[in-house]
Amino acid sequence: MENKKVKVYKWPYKEIPTEEKVKKEMEKYGFKVYDLQTVPGWFERSRHSHDYDEIRGAVEGVITFHFDDGPVTIEAGDILIIPGGIPHEVKVHNPNPFKAFKGSITGERKVTEYENGKGSMEELKQKGQYEGLIQ
Repeated sequence: MENKKVKVYKWPYKEIPTEEKVKKEMEKYGFKVYDLQTVPGWFERSRHSHDYDEIRGAVEGVITFHFDDGPVTIEAGDILIIPGGIPHEVKVHNPNPFKAFKGSITGERKVTEYENGKGSMEELKQKGQYEGLIQ
């Protein structure tokens, strides 16, 4: 069986990450961006997994992904790669918004929900609270 591990790549440059620079850094890993989403402070996303390997490229703020093996926190400039099928919850543990690119190897988004879908793109759109590129 293939060893599936979450990977974090810290921002390696001595400059402030911008949308353009983060997106370019993500592409080095072979992923296609499908969204740039901003979530509010205290945001919570219920337990779910992605059917494909996923990537996050943090542009602004701080967020924590809660995996069965423990939490992983990323901040502006960091790249997070989550292998497909790994369940997790996502939380912003402060009042500040978090903005990140989202992508996958295929450029498609496919999610498996384990709970109620709280904080999902679909729920946020239904409530008129979604702030991202996908309409």
